[in-house]
Amino acid sequence: MTPDQIYFEHKKMVFNLALQYVQNIEDAEEITQDVFLKVFDNLGSFKKQSNIKTWIYRISINQSLDFIKSKKSRKKSFLSSIFSLNDTKFHFEAANFNHPGIELEQKEAYQKIFSAINQLSDNQKTAIILLKIENKSREEAAEIMNLNVKALESLFHRAKNNLEILLIKKG
Repeated sequence: MTPDQIYFEHKKMVFNLALQYVQNIEDAEEITQDVFLKVFDNLGSFKKQSNIKTWIYRISINQSLDFIKSKKSRKKSFLSSIFSLNDTKFHFEAANFNHPGIELEQKEAYQKIFSAINQLSDNQKTAIILLKIENKSREEAAEIMNLNVKALESLFHRAKNNLEILLIKKG
């Protein structure tokens, strides 16, 4: 399979997955570019122990999580130069939600849900995105996350409980 074929076959999947993590089209496009740079740079070392789609999923998840961490770090660094780090009243606002196809009246509800999902641990966030947003089977999600199905189910259960707590707090 050529790099062009890989890109055209998987670009929509990568973009949509990144969009689930960052809820911003421009950031998702940047992540998509970074994913395919990484895929093409490492194509020669792909061991074919899993299928290429699973491998690209893993890269996409890791790239999305790295992007979020990097963005938070840059934001904190910039803001800490403006605000005192001892100011406990200051908190970061969630990024503007910019997901195509969602009706305006549903936007606020989706924003609350994604804001809560973004507060979960990386593994819990990934489990929810793969199982409930990407509609992956438990087996597929477990393979993508390098877990067994039982561990994934346990992780997903904890994620649902934590998400419920976060959503109740937001009222």
